[in-house]
Amino acid sequence: MMNWEQLLSLKRQGDKNKRLRKEQDETRLGFEVDYDRIIFSSAFRSLQDKTQVIPLSKTSFVHTRLTHSLEVSVVGRSLGRVVGKKILEKYPHLSTIHGYQFNDFGAIVAAAALAHDIGNPPFGHSGEKAIGEYFKTGTGKRYKNQLTAKQYQDLTDFEGNANGFKILTESREGIEGGLRLSFATLGAFMKYPKESLPKKPTKHIAHKKFGYFQNETSFFKEVAEEVGLLRYNVAGEATYSRHPLTFLVEAADDICYTIIDFEDGINLGLIDEEYALEYLLKLVKDTLNTSKYHQLTTTADRLSYLRALAINTLIQEAATIFIEHEEAILSGTFDTALIDKSKYEAQIGDIIKISVDKIYQSQEVTEKEIAGYEILATLLDRYCIATDNFNQGIDSNYDKLILRAEGGNFDYKNDDMYTRLISISNYVASLTDGNALLKFQKIRGLQL
Repeated sequence: MMNWEQLLSLKRQGDKNKRLRKEQDETRLGFEVDYDRIIFSSAFRSLQDKTQVIPLSKTSFVHTRLTHSLEVSVVGRSLGRVVGKKILEKYPHLSTIHGYQFNDFGAIVAAAALAHDIGNPPFGHSGEKAIGEYFKTGTGKRYKNQLTAKQYQDLTDFEGNANGFKILTESREGIEGGLRLSFATLGAFMKYPKESLPKKPTKHIAHKKFGYFQNETSFFKEVAEEVGLLRYNVAGEATYSRHPLTFLVEAADDICYTIIDFEDGINLGLIDEEYALEYLLKLVKDTLNTSKYHQLTTTADRLSYLRALAINTLIQEAATIFIEHEEAILSGTFDTALIDKSKYEAQIGDIIKISVDKIYQSQEVTEKEIAGYEILATLLDRYCIATDNFNQGIDSNYDKLILRAEGGNFDYKNDDMYTRLISISNYVASLTDGNALLKFQKIRGLQL
């Protein structure tokens, strides 16, 4: 059984002494410092030019990874506070002896939620697949026999969550421990506490994907053990239980993309307005103020009201489910997303189905994803070939120009091939949509 004292650890990478909650400066709480460090990071700022689902529209606002992340963070904070209040009522010693407050839970979930997409590549959901397929079926498959099974799987199943953990924690010259976030926030961020292999060993939600690359194994385990995640042996490999607050981060993301992507589709005319409002009304029928709703004269105002009501309804629902199953969550036996236990599961399913049909598979999104495949494969190929040739001492003048243009953006001089390939993939994933397109055009000679 996990315990909240450990799970709420304020420790940071490299700390020699224990950080106690009751000794914290209330005006600069450690978990709030995490939030600040993430929001001021260049990796977070780059999310403003990364597609969430729908490519940037010239005619109407749509969500980018950055606006999506901010909204998930706001929802996550509310979820954390509601749950935190109940947890402190159940375990009063957390407050009376250790000094924790319900806002601490909100701050941890808000920071982890803010960072939840920080490792995602450009061009929406297809970005991860484009990088993975370069190594699995593209010219990058030539590396398979030179890597271990896990190293190769890291590349062929390139995972934004694992890349995010790398970005948040990787030491660079002069910067030890990356952003040096508290272990509680890192624990809540770790959505899939396992390696890339074995792939989906069970149907547990924590085993759906993976959470760290081979080079981050040691530090991942340090965080897991510091916050007291339960260790299991699954298919002969070590894996961990989820940090309980991860379920709240996931719920905040689920709530936002369910409702907000739907709203974007309506605003762009991909989903019929009246048809869409009916589906939202089904979701909020228990809390709808009918007289207030009918006073709203425009579709935009009605949509805004229903969106706010739907999000609040699902926040309360997710928090209730968490508290009801808190002991199973602490014991590592709760194995689904919170929203999957919701009484609104059917309504959520209907909304997501419409979003898939009308938005995710729309012509605009499909065309953007096709372009993304070509752009990312081209960049990976040029960088990998130049790096290989440099390390074999056969680099051409063109290779030298490619590496000179990129400077120290990726570790092409490293003796270890896996480290070089992950570094290149990490760099390509860090590019914004616009940056990736510009580099592609320059490599192709289409822009000087």
